[in-house]
Amino acid sequence: MVVQGLTWLLPERFSTSEIGPEAVTAILGIVTAINEHIIDTTPSERHPGSADPLSFPYGLCISALKDLETLVEVVAEQYYGDKKWNFIAVTEAIKVIVRLALFRNSGYKMLLHGGETPNVEKSSDDTGSQHRIGGFPRPGGHHHGAGLLQNNHGSNPWTIEGRALSALSRFGESARMVSDPVWFQRIQQQHAIMAPPTSVIKRPTLSMILSEKGVNGALFVLGEILFITRPLIYVLFIRRYGIRSWIPWFLSLGVDFIGYGFLSHVTKSRMVEREQWFHLSASEKDEVKRRKLLWALYLMREPFFSKYTRQKLERTERLLEPVPLIGTLTCTRNISIPL
Repeated sequence: MVVQGLTWLLPERFSTSEIGPEAVTAILGIVTAINEHIIDTTPSERHPGSADPLSFPYGLCISALKDLETLVEVVAEQYYGDKKWNFIAVTEAIKVIVRLALFRNSGYKMLLHGGETPNVEKSSDDTGSQHRIGGFPRPGGHHHGAGLLQNNHGSNPWTIEGRALSALSRFGESARMVSDPVWFQRIQQQHAIMAPPTSVIKRPTLSMILSEKGVNGALFVLGEILFITRPLIYVLFIRRYGIRSWIPWFLSLGVDFIGYGFLSHVTKSRMVEREQWFHLSASEKDEVKRRKLLWALYLMREPFFSKYTRQKLERTERLLEPVPLIGTLTCTRNISIPL
């Protein structure tokens, strides 16, 4: 936030054009997104394998596209005028492709903040952390696998005597490995048996969701696809009918309402069988609330803004303009609304 605030200190050569400030803001936003991505994907000491270095950074890509979107719009408007919607449509199409790929790769989970925040549930392995030390149960804990922690002498490895005997046993095994390859193979097999199995997470496919959830699964997937593609639909119809037309405004609002209706049906309807319910997590419930709050942006989109909202804001601005600071904050010029 401090770095982004430095954009207010740009030289006066940027005063005649918005490209300079938008370029600096976009670069700072991308750098911030990359920094947050590195921090979030760095494996912690407690979960050394939590990060997947081979996975595509969808969230980072979406954040970078959002930061570049405003810059593309400003540059296209200055050099191409009304043809700027062609460039905006291409940007939105790329975002749709990335979000659809993330939606499929995540197992058709709800996108949080448009895909910028990963929708990852907390692992159930952490629930027993208070009874575990270094991945093994504590002494006295009620675990069926406690017998595996006994060494060859039947001693408890958590006591001083047990640790000493375990160290001597490992020393003898190391010495015997050098002289007896067969013993070395036997030790490898024992370690493979005692090692905890690696859990392979199988992501749900579209066919699995449709077979398990039926029509409700199809409605959930369709609702998410409508949410993902709505900005592109809005831009394409603006490109066709113009920013002053009511057709893109009503169509975009209708797509939002239909998508939310599908989601509400599969999560709240009492007519749905319990096996086909979609149980939303806490983060997903917050995402639904966030999407409903975004409907307020329709008051700031054309042509509703020019015909109704602007008049109310200008009247309020005239009343509050004599008041210091507040009059400046109520200025209605140069309002930029996300698509």
